[in-house]
Amino acid sequence: MTNNPFYIALTITGLFTVVFFYLSSQGLIQSEEEAYLIGEASRWCERVSDGWFREPVNTLSNFGFVVIGLIIFWIISKESTSKDNLFFGVTGITLIYATAAVYLGPGSMLMHATNTEWGGWADNLSMVMYIVIPWLYNISLMAKWSIKKFVITYFIIIISYAVLRWLYGWGLGIGFNLFGTSIGLWFISEALYRFWSPAFRFLSGFLGFFVMFLFGTSPLDIFSNISDYWWTLFFWLPGLLATHKPEGRRSTIWFILGMISYFLAFAIWTTGVPDHQNCSPDSIIQAHGIWHLLTALATFLFFIHYRSEQKLI
Repeated sequence: MTNNPFYIALTITGLFTVVFFYLSSQGLIQSEEEAYLIGEASRWCERVSDGWFREPVNTLSNFGFVVIGLIIFWIISKESTSKDNLFFGVTGITLIYATAAVYLGPGSMLMHATNTEWGGWADNLSMVMYIVIPWLYNISLMAKWSIKKFVITYFIIIISYAVLRWLYGWGLGIGFNLFGTSIGLWFISEALYRFWSPAFRFLSGFLGFFVMFLFGTSPLDIFSNISDYWWTLFFWLPGLLATHKPEGRRSTIWFILGMISYFLAFAIWTTGVPDHQNCSPDSIIQAHGIWHLLTALATFLFFIHYRSEQKLI
């Protein structure tokens, strides 16, 4: 049991939960600077409480991520590794994926429970820790990286981001939105993995603008404010590094289902703000809480998506 990743993850999350609930019950981690907002609707609609958690529903709904992450740990701990699919068994990649899935919960809990700047940092870091994995994994396969190179590259990105985000805030001091960029890189790398060709390596970068359009930013907005969107140049990174045609093929159904879950969650997320007509601060059903549960489901569907890959004959 001491060498089983599932039991290790279960123990760590259990300890976090006990410490987190204790510190919250004693009022030791809540924001004092934002205490004047108690009784008002938070920026995610739910009424700010003076109890254990500033946003109780938005806090506790994050256990959806913890449950999904532990399920992933359980699955990989019970099976052997596969040379044809790196998402089977205990590998550096599956451990990173499962850990990031679990940490999406605590990261977001710390923000919604405390309403602090450091809680916001922990929440943002958890999202980046997850969203970097899919596109970096796709690139690593098409660039013929070893698992070791993937792991080292991943931690360099995450540690660098964590430090710069702490010191300089959301834009890292250079106006760089790594989370937004990563969403584009994910779509691009998935398309490259499915439709790889020398010509598409170049054309794939333009897909990033389509992704941004889906989230409400048009190409006109980008090119009229190019100094704010300089980071869209990274949309050509997958094509630059994807030097080899993929050797496997994945079932698209799980990716589509994951995206349906995510975009449905995003649509609901947009209603979870104070000025929206459907905002009900005192309801136990909060739009942002539903966002947490649906995106947790999406992480599992994407996990199945990567496990569906089979080698091309």
